[in-house]
Amino acid sequence: MAHTPARIVVLGGGSIGLTAARRLRKKLSKTDATITVIDARPYMQYAPFLPETAAGNIDARDVVAPLRKALKKFDVLQGTVEKIDHANKTVTVMPEDNKPYDVQYDHVINGLGSVSRLLPIPGLADEGIGLKNVEEAIAIRNRILNRMDVAASVFDAQERRRMLTFCFIGGGFAGIEAVAEIEDMARYACRAYSTIDPADLNFVVIEGAGRILPEVSEPMGEWALKTLEKRGITFHLNTFLSSCVDGHIVTSTGIEFETDTLVWCAGVKANPVLADASDLPLDRMKRVTALPTLQVAEEDGTVVQGAWSGGDSTAVPDVIQEGKFCPPNAQYAVRQAKVLADNVASEVKGGLNPVQEFSHKNIGVVCSLGLRKGVAEFLGGKIKLKGWLAWMAHRCYHLYAMPTGNRKARILIGWVGQALLGREIVSLGSIEDPRKEFLKSATPVPSDGKPVEQKAVASASEASAPK
Repeated sequence: MAHTPARIVVLGGGSIGLTAARRLRKKLSKTDATITVIDARPYMQYAPFLPETAAGNIDARDVVAPLRKALKKFDVLQGTVEKIDHANKTVTVMPEDNKPYDVQYDHVINGLGSVSRLLPIPGLADEGIGLKNVEEAIAIRNRILNRMDVAASVFDAQERRRMLTFCFIGGGFAGIEAVAEIEDMARYACRAYSTIDPADLNFVVIEGAGRILPEVSEPMGEWALKTLEKRGITFHLNTFLSSCVDGHIVTSTGIEFETDTLVWCAGVKANPVLADASDLPLDRMKRVTALPTLQVAEEDGTVVQGAWSGGDSTAVPDVIQEGKFCPPNAQYAVRQAKVLADNVASEVKGGLNPVQEFSHKNIGVVCSLGLRKGVAEFLGGKIKLKGWLAWMAHRCYHLYAMPTGNRKARILIGWVGQALLGREIVSLGSIEDPRKEFLKSATPVPSDGKPVEQKAVASASEASAPK
């Protein structure tokens, strides 16, 4: 009797999905299992490099790994996961501009990740932009440079201040790296504008807690705060955004100002499809509940057979810090994916080896504060780095963690080129609406259905006809 390969479906092509799929293929032959990866995007993006992408330090194409190139021995389906019916072991996929279809599986791996956690703040959905994907990073860069381009030719003081005020919500790693990298880029760009001085730029950070960078020790967070304040960045701590209708910022402490740019970096939440259209067990934060073995489990610890999960959208118990969960970052996700893949491979092969628990002691944290600036802590704070050394540690670690050798090489070459030739400070905002000029040139069609040019030709013909 012929052996039927196990059907493994990987939801999401991010840190969990890409790493797990590649490792599974090393552990399992095609006769052992078929592996299908489903993602709405045709590429994996390395989130820790998004702030540098927004600042133009890294080309947007180099911070993503094309799935079809990285996963040559796999079935890659581009589409949105619309439903997970684990009771029937079926995933519903919605491809772009097409009809949904179902994919059957024996094992499912959830690596759907997270999305920006928006709050019901008036104006936020209309005015804000997140920094969760490479498209947003490009849009933020274009927005900042476009506002500088326009402000350079505007002489109304109030309008100029609005255009050159850039507001960031959130003082964690995402928000601080974003504002630091982009402020550094904008200050460099001022060299190209005779009418804009670096002092004209107004970068503002609003943070609900009493400090920034909770991921590092308080003294290091305080040093980073003072360093950024010396660069002219304004911080409003113990403050919440109350409203931002039409770019008019109102805070919980009564501060008000105008801005054309609002970047939201105030937290994430698990992919909403898990709560809206899935029968996998969830915790109160709508994350999939799992054991340290990365097996999906009910609240009482009962294993949900054939379901595995890790990364941002999963509550994975931290066996090193009892009572806590693993943080939602790429450092943990990549390591979880390897353990998860090994456990799935073992199950597919009949459970010859017992499943292993994921255990990782955080070596340290690195945070970039712009070119040649940063903070870092290692070994529980025993080693502390500031400035250039911390920045080098940040770049070296994330270059090492970037998937595929092709992307590592491209990023390194880009850094060398930038060091030799300087930053690019061109805004390509038109790529967000590439048909704008085309539509402006289009001939309008009147109510009678005949284009204006055709009517003009007809009139000329009538005038020249013999009477």
